[in-house]
Amino acid sequence: MPFVFDSGIVSQIQQANDIVDVVSEHVSLAKKGREMVGVCPFHDDHRPSMYVNSTKQIFKCFACGAGGSVFTFVQMRENLTFPQTIERLAERAGIKLPERVKSQAAVQQSDVDPNRLAKANAWAAKHFQKNLADEQKGESARNYLNNRQLSQQSVDNWQIGLAGVNDELVKSANAERADMGLLVKAGLATGSGSFSDRFVNRLMFTITDVTGRVIGFGGRTLDESGAKYINSPTTALFDKSNCLYGLEQARHQIVSTGTVVVVEGYTDCIMAHQFGCTNVVATLGTSFTTGHSRILRRYAKKIVMLFDSDTAGLEASNRALEICLSQPIDIKIAFVPEGKDPCDFLVAAGRERFQKLIDDAIDVFEFKWNRLTRSFSNNQTLVDNKAATEEFLQTIATGLQSGKLAAIEKGLIVNRLSKVVGLDSREISAELSRRIKRAGKNAVYKAENRKVTSINLGEGLSAMAQREILEVLLNKPAFFDAVKQKITVETFDVPILSQISAILFDTLNANTNASLASILARAESVEISKALVELADAGEEKGNFEFRLTAAVDVMQRHQAQKKKNAVTAEKDETQFLRSVYENTGRQNPHNIGMV
Repeated sequence: MPFVFDSGIVSQIQQANDIVDVVSEHVSLAKKGREMVGVCPFHDDHRPSMYVNSTKQIFKCFACGAGGSVFTFVQMRENLTFPQTIERLAERAGIKLPERVKSQAAVQQSDVDPNRLAKANAWAAKHFQKNLADEQKGESARNYLNNRQLSQQSVDNWQIGLAGVNDELVKSANAERADMGLLVKAGLATGSGSFSDRFVNRLMFTITDVTGRVIGFGGRTLDESGAKYINSPTTALFDKSNCLYGLEQARHQIVSTGTVVVVEGYTDCIMAHQFGCTNVVATLGTSFTTGHSRILRRYAKKIVMLFDSDTAGLEASNRALEICLSQPIDIKIAFVPEGKDPCDFLVAAGRERFQKLIDDAIDVFEFKWNRLTRSFSNNQTLVDNKAATEEFLQTIATGLQSGKLAAIEKGLIVNRLSKVVGLDSREISAELSRRIKRAGKNAVYKAENRKVTSINLGEGLSAMAQREILEVLLNKPAFFDAVKQKITVETFDVPILSQISAILFDTLNANTNASLASILARAESVEISKALVELADAGEEKGNFEFRLTAAVDVMQRHQAQKKKNAVTAEKDETQFLRSVYENTGRQNPHNIGMV
């Protein structure tokens, strides 16, 4: 895809979006030497393997190989095309794009542009907020919020609104001549030809991503018709299994404290923030998922799951702990007493008692042990006791395999378990060992499936020389003047190296002091960005730039000369072949030989 954006605009947008600031919106970064390091969001990273260099304005993951500029990161993280990324970062920095640039971007828009979906959602959020503020329309919804004791400041900060009746949203969109197909793709409307509102007479909770974009909505019924809560459907922006309510508002406090508290409801989350507990997020009407765990690992060292103390809450907590157990993060669990949800408990008991619940949270192994002993002490059936024992053994096996339990604790656990279940400790130990081995095999299998295939940069002496030239020029662009008459873009015959050379040479022709970041800004392809960073890193590590460049150019010149010689020889051979055919067939015109 050709580079269509004015380089001055791209440079302005790049300079206004520092890569450390942008990456920090998605990942918690810590200082390590001259760089920042964090958990890579592009693979299932179990230890921080992504480095961000503020001087070079690049990122690189040494586990999966992802790398590039701030444009590459946003392009990959938000699944955008390059033109969409330019628009996204321009909007983030408050830079107004010229109309000619917008028209260039429009030509390359995908069928479902996340930027357009976000704008449609933001428009709908304002529509819902206006409904809630309306003296007559919003009265019932405001009464509900008052009864829950949510303040007006919370209502405003969290963009709470009201979905009306009689297809009000669709009618407003039609009045503004909006693209109704876009509303359907955003999950705000249903139908084709004739359209209806998806959300009707519901209190609307606006869901944002960590950067503040409106990605979806959760709607609570106000007339008890239909499901109590419904969410936006899955779109290019929204997937409830991989989104957490309040992450935008909670991110900084989560990073600061190293702890995130996870609740189940929208109002639970909002009320916690209203009381000053600002490291709280909520799942979106779904069970806690592996996707949620992976997201939180990027920001927190510890997760505290806070659930209702009823049977449903106990089972929800048990499922959540199973998901988190093998993840490299500390997991604890707490329960709200007295049959209340966290929102009501905060109102009744206050911040200090709520915080004590969090501080007194128990770890996963204590919780599982309590489940086991409760099953036996309540005289459950043999089937129930067997299931509780197997659940506990699996928890311990996973904990030992993942390093959450020290090996020395295995004997103590086996002895305690033997007394409860009435089995010989050797038999329990053998079963536990079998489960640990299976858990280890599963971990190896998953690790192998996370391997990322490296980019093919060509093979053989010629390809090696081409890589050497690019590696040196990416680190020492001032050398370009010395070689540009000897080496051209046409010299590079490895496809990806040819594309990189075109970007590099075009940039250096304009400015021989161009930085790696400015070169990366011209790479629209994620694959090319990754290859550029690989080549630059490899070149920096090897050093000895002048000698390597001279040698590589010499190899390429001899390679080019040999190609020309081979071409001349091939042409002579072809001429000789045609002449022999002509002589043998007696044809008068050898140029028509192919027509016989």
